[in-house]
Amino acid sequence: MGGLQYDAGRDGFIDLMELKLMMEKLGAPQTHLGLKSMIKEVDEDFDGKLSFREFLLIFHKAAAGELQEDSGLMALAKLSEIDVALEGVKGAKDFFEAKAQALSSASKFEAELKAEQEERKREEEERKLRQAAFKELKATFSA
Repeated sequence: MGGLQYDAGRDGFIDLMELKLMMEKLGAPQTHLGLKSMIKEVDEDFDGKLSFREFLLIFHKAAAGELQEDSGLMALAKLSEIDVALEGVKGAKDFFEAKAQALSSASKFEAELKAEQEERKREEEERKLRQAAFKELKATFSA
């Protein structure tokens, strides 16, 4: 098995979140179900994400007319404007890696943002708990 398997840093995969971002950037946002079915259609090893090979499959299927016109995959194939036949696999691979890299920095940013929000929410909840506990304590004393 080749390179992508152990490609841990830029993991060489596009997962659901990254696909979601990609489709939004391409101007063809998909529903969660839509994204899942996009992945399912070319996910040969059923790991729930797209490897480079599976990603290429989208373009092969598009070229072979095997995709539904209104499907997310068709939109992706049209909008990302890679002609695998013309650019060859090398061009597609560069595109895939550039996309995967851009996406992983975007999703890192989103993850950090989310963590920050979670943190704030947690602090807020703790504060409420402390206030409630304090109220109860006061009530006990004034009873």
